[in-house]
Amino acid sequence: MSLVMDEAIQIQRQAIVNEALTWKKTPYHHEASVKGAGVDCAMFLVKVYGDLGFIPCFDPRPYSPQWHLQHSEEIYLKFVEKYAQKVDKPLPGDVALYKFGRCISHGAIVIEWPAIIHVVAYIGCLLDDGTQGQLKGRLHGFYSLFKGV
Repeated sequence: MSLVMDEAIQIQRQAIVNEALTWKKTPYHHEASVKGAGVDCAMFLVKVYGDLGFIPCFDPRPYSPQWHLQHSEEIYLKFVEKYAQKVDKPLPGDVALYKFGRCISHGAIVIEWPAIIHVVAYIGCLLDDGTQGQLKGRLHGFYSLFKGV
């Protein structure tokens, strides 16, 4: 990969991190997608990557706030895999996926692993350690929108 392409990808990764950080302190609200007013973990990813043009804007709603307790189908994972590939080592701007309930049902954006930003139900969008607290032992893996990088 050329140095110019490497630099361009680093700039894109930083744009994702910068945009994600602008959502910090947005309150949790199921199915919402308004910065500063309300968001959930699914719509957070859709808005950050979609608004920056890394994925097509789409709307996965409606969905139950407890869908991951009632279904085994990997709905969340399928959306992520449509646009990103699994990677072993996360870089800034990649997605970290977690399993809650019966399937993968939570996503975060990597700032600098293990630092992530994500939306916690009934709390909101915050910086966190992706290996601690309620996330400890639930990590499924990492996904990148940048092929081979």
